[in-house]
Amino acid sequence: MIKDIQNQKESFIEQLMELLKIPSISADPNYKDEIKKTAHWIKNALKMIGCDNVKIYNTEGHPIVYGEISISENVPTVLVYGHYDVQPPDPLELWESPPFEPIIKKTELHANGAIFARGACDDKGQMFMHLKAIEVLKKNNALQCNVKFIIEGEEEVGSNHLEKFITNHKIMLQSDIILISDTGINTIENPAITTGLRGLSYMEVTITGPNRDLHSGLYGGTVANPINVLCNMIASLHDQDKKVNIPGFYGDVDEISDKERERMNENGIEEINFKNSIGIENVMGEKGFSTLERRSIRPTLDVNGIWGGYTGKGAKTVIPSAAHAKISMRLVPNQDWKKISKLFEKHFKSIAPKGVKVEVKTHHGGDAYVTPTESIAFKAAEKAYSDVFGTKPHAKRDGGSIPIVPMFEKVLGSKTLLMGFGFDSDAIHSPNEHYGIDNFLKGIETITLFYTHYNALKRNE
Repeated sequence: MIKDIQNQKESFIEQLMELLKIPSISADPNYKDEIKKTAHWIKNALKMIGCDNVKIYNTEGHPIVYGEISISENVPTVLVYGHYDVQPPDPLELWESPPFEPIIKKTELHANGAIFARGACDDKGQMFMHLKAIEVLKKNNALQCNVKFIIEGEEEVGSNHLEKFITNHKIMLQSDIILISDTGINTIENPAITTGLRGLSYMEVTITGPNRDLHSGLYGGTVANPINVLCNMIASLHDQDKKVNIPGFYGDVDEISDKERERMNENGIEEINFKNSIGIENVMGEKGFSTLERRSIRPTLDVNGIWGGYTGKGAKTVIPSAAHAKISMRLVPNQDWKKISKLFEKHFKSIAPKGVKVEVKTHHGGDAYVTPTESIAFKAAEKAYSDVFGTKPHAKRDGGSIPIVPMFEKVLGSKTLLMGFGFDSDAIHSPNEHYGIDNFLKGIETITLFYTHYNALKRNE
């Protein structure tokens, strides 16, 4: 089968690049037709690999694509989740090539080349690996599990309609394990399996002062400037030790033992390489924790965007009527994202000075998730990674969030296995997003072997 993957690699890459050309930007309503086009592309791709009962389900938002392959009632069932929507490509001027015109270039970490395009790694490239893995298994008459696919178009905007869909289709979506590739490994030489994800609370705030923009000469120094106020309020959200300064924020945090922290840092990141990869001289974060801990097992608060007033060319001397910011909080196990959102809103309104109005809006969120490492599925994944990469993968907790993972478990009662193959340096959500050719092909190989090992271990359970 491995030889078969190598023989078809050019075809697989060409197909992926075709998919990457479609600008399936879920956040922008102007791309609604492109979203539908992508859903139909996925539908046809599922049919091509031999899926039955392939269907596009319309939601109140973007469509969900479903397909299944039934082998036998006596073999395990795997539910594969992925998403076909992508982040907006902005800022366009920072892209070295057009975001929806995929090209292959070599990089320092991708000696055999990487595909540069929006969605290359997150998540079209990683989702597409699963389709190709099943295609190879079917071609070689080696598929030993039932497989179900659920591929949505709203992950990048919070998967707002997914829970309703899976609740209404619980029987159809029943499985022994849920498989997702939307995470990463450390390096080709040092693979890892993600065992934990942080939760998320995403907020938007607006500070409103005067009823219109004002002349800064006539009114400056006499009224509260919403931008100044907003900056001061945001600055106060961290204390001198870089802890989040919101009452009750850490009340439910699951504290990691010293032994586990030590074990984590044994397989941790090299500080120098980390800094060099993002072009910084020094790291910064919560006092008393390593960089690895700060980005995986500790909750955080960051401003994702801030705007107000005049930002065009030249000068325009105004005091703006309003200022805005988008703020995300990454959460750890035991923190309830809805509770954290309410704590944030209460606190943010409480610190506003007189003379301004405060509006706080909750966009979306999700809870943290920790997957068991003693499960049959995890052991099957370990074997598959070891076979392909030549070394046993270590378990790691990621700093990112996939809010649908705990929701899947709550609604469907199934655990999730996170088998990602991207690098931190692949610039997901950023200009020049890319995905390594080796990562893509090794991902397909690993997934094919997972099914073999999983079925064998389940038989001996």
